[in-house]
Parts: sequence; structure tokens; C-alpha cells
Amino acid sequence: MSKDSTNLLDSSPIGKKEFFALLRKILGFRPINKRLYELAFIHKSASIKLPDGSFVNNERLEFLGDAILDAVISDYLFKIYDNEDEGFLTKIRSKIVNRDNLNNLAEKVGIDKLLISNVNQNHLGRNLYGNALEALIGAIYLDRGYWRTKNYLIRRVIKRNLNLEELEQTEIDFKSQIIEWAQKNRKEVRFSSSDTFDQENKQLHFSVDLFIDDKPFGSGDGHSKKEAEQHASEKALHKIEELSR
Repeated sequence: MSKDSTNLLDSSPIGKKEFFALLRKILGFRPINKRLYELAFIHKSASIKLPDGSFVNNERLEFLGDAILDAVISDYLFKIYDNEDEGFLTKIRSKIVNRDNLNNLAEKVGIDKLLISNVNQNHLGRNLYGNALEALIGAIYLDRGYWRTKNYLIRRVIKRNLNLEELEQTEIDFKSQIIEWAQKNRKEVRFSSSDTFDQENKQLHFSVDLFIDDKPFGSGDGHSKKEAEQHASEKALHKIEELSR
């Protein structure tokens, strides 16, 4: 990371003092490398140009935070569900790190108040919040290490904002459901995807069509192929329910 003196918070909707006051409230501890945390909240649409001509945003921290999040959640679930098999643990972890759930957690934590973005507010994808939460996790890891990151995630994010018992009863993996239904009913499921670059919002947009035995059953859109597939699968399941009535 560059050590230049560029102010990364110039585009922030709040002042630097308020930014770090809110950040410390979110974290529960004082950050050491403040620049890491500034960077964690800069969406690529608001990328900062450095004196050397390069641009910085939170994507690299998001990549790191995504991996750390999976490790922490896997560790946590392995210990609290000591009698459950790998399939159960995988399903619960998927529900926790599901994009919609991460977006909700990010808003509950207060990520939305710190995010710096030039995305049109009328088209602001809530995924930006979940992505920023992952970037924050990456920043904490680099600043304070794995154990501080784990304590923050479990104590201040998961335990305060997530009911695991309710989550166990929630079915959100629509793609797995449609594939399971197709297998049981000897049907063939096929996904056809395409992507376009949204110049206004500076991000990829994915579209997916779902076919069952080559007949269209649902379409979906999203900021990732996985999200679009989930939306298409959900619509297909609704159509199947309607046809079976």
C-alpha cells in the first residue's frame, strides 16, 4: 500500500473526525493503521488517484476479508455445532455469508454511514455494504491480526445481530433447491449468463436465464453471477409452485 499523504477521505460525506468516531464505535477498539480503514470504505466508483497515477479502492481488502470471513465463520460453527456433519456446517456457513445476509449485517453494524461511493443513489446496490464489511474485515486483519478480527466478528457482528436458530430454519439457497428438485423429477436445468459493464455505476452487471428441459423458467440480475443465478432460481421455484397448483 502506498505511503503517500493523499487524503483518502476527501470524498467522504462526513468529516474525518466524525468518520473515525463512528468507526471506533463500530469496532469497539482504536485502529492503529488508520489508512487501512479509510481505504476499506472507498468503493471502486470513488477510487482515489495517487501521485504515481495509480488508483486505490477497497477491492483488494474485500478479497482478503472474504477469505478471513470464511475462516472465522467455519472455525466458529465447527466449535458450537460439535455434533453436526460437514453438510450441515456448510449450509449454515453459506446462509451467514449469503450476500443478502451480509448486506443486512453491514447496515446493522453501521457500514452504510461510512461508505464512500459515486454510485447513483437511485441505483445504489446494497451489495456495496456487504462488500465494504468484507473490506473492513480485511483491514482489521492486517491492522490487528486474526484473533482480534475473530473477536470482532463473533462478538460485535454475529452474536449481536444474528439469530442462528432462526437462520437454521431459513432456506435461502434457491439454486441448490432447484437443482435438487430437477434431480428428483428427472429434469435438466441449464443456466445461461451474460454480463455488461454499467458505465454510470462503474460495475459489472450480470443477467442469467434459467431453463428446465430447454424451456425458460426464470431470469435474474445481479452484481455477481452467483447473485443473478439465485434470483433466477427463486423465480423458477415460484413458477413451479404455480404450475403445481
